[in-house]
Amino acid sequence: MNRSSSFHYVILLIVIVAAGVSQGLLLPVLSIFLEKMGVSSAMNGLNAAALYVGSFAMTLVAERTLGALGFKKLVSIGLVMVLVSVILFPIFPSVKFWFVLRLLVGIGDSAVHYAAQLWVLLVTPEENRGRNISIYGMSYGLGFSLGPLGIQLLQFGNSVPFIALAVLVLLVLLIVLLKLPDLRPEKLKGEERPAKRFRRSYALAWYALIPALLYGYMESGINSNFPVYGLRAGLSEQQIAFLLPFIGIGGLVLQLPLGMLSDRFGRKRILIISGVIGGLAFTMVPMAGTSTALIMILLMLAGGMIGSFFSLGLAYAADILPKLLLPAANVIASFHFNIGSIAGPNIGGTLMQYGWNSGVFVVLGSGFIIFSFIGIATRKKSSTADGRL
Repeated sequence: MNRSSSFHYVILLIVIVAAGVSQGLLLPVLSIFLEKMGVSSAMNGLNAAALYVGSFAMTLVAERTLGALGFKKLVSIGLVMVLVSVILFPIFPSVKFWFVLRLLVGIGDSAVHYAAQLWVLLVTPEENRGRNISIYGMSYGLGFSLGPLGIQLLQFGNSVPFIALAVLVLLVLLIVLLKLPDLRPEKLKGEERPAKRFRRSYALAWYALIPALLYGYMESGINSNFPVYGLRAGLSEQQIAFLLPFIGIGGLVLQLPLGMLSDRFGRKRILIISGVIGGLAFTMVPMAGTSTALIMILLMLAGGMIGSFFSLGLAYAADILPKLLLPAANVIASFHFNIGSIAGPNIGGTLMQYGWNSGVFVVLGSGFIIFSFIGIATRKKSSTADGRL
């Protein structure tokens, strides 16, 4: 990347940190509020999934919207939607109204993610793709790890976490408006869109697109269900606030090394190994009981292995697909992420509703392990793009 592209890349990293903070804070804080209001765990999960319903809706129009508005405008509009929603959460403490606000946050976050991800993929040289997309993922992980710390701000008042988040989003919005160029993605012009691009992307890179589904399931499920799981297992709010960030911390520690290893040894191999280790770590969390130390270690290990899934999956797809198919693959990845994100809180909430609290982690971990076994079973049929397996 040239100097100008590098500067814009740094701004995108700042933007994605803020997006991570918004999701990492809103999911657990609102879940705690709803639990204290006596809302059932199943309904709590459904309310949390609203964020990803909005995000899913955005993916359906993301490609055309980005082509019409350009990167800067789409990112800015997304940030404004998040800002307005965050301000309204404490003003209208209603389950139904929060559902609507979460829809808006989901639309805004999805707009920000889609534009930023595609920009990074298009400007990054292939030889540095694993490293750069991992740094991008680390930035989101950093924000997502900092978000749950907002639980600690509740002691100063129920509105304080939302005020702090609103100030952060406003500052990032100003940076975007002042410093990002108003560029349009030439690759997305209608006349250049390849025929049957979504079907072709699936046919060539189906395995590389599954990690987005699993990552979405993990991210939303853990942040929405773990506070409820923890309270029912005997953990305090302080313990929950302390433990949640370690999933993101693990991702921060290992995301760049795993990205660099994937540049050297192949994305698929690293995804398979990470899926097995991360999946096993998740399934062992219920065995730790209320031991803060053991839960911390397991969440950090699982987060370290799984934290790279979305970014490595995208990088793997970029290795396999021609450049003209990348925008379509990015839409599919976002689509998968949102499907997983909608499923995570609902499946976990339903499992707890029927008395299987540990099922939140057993089902989650099993998904990653099954993914890895599928990769091992199909590796002989892999294309030359992952021939290093």
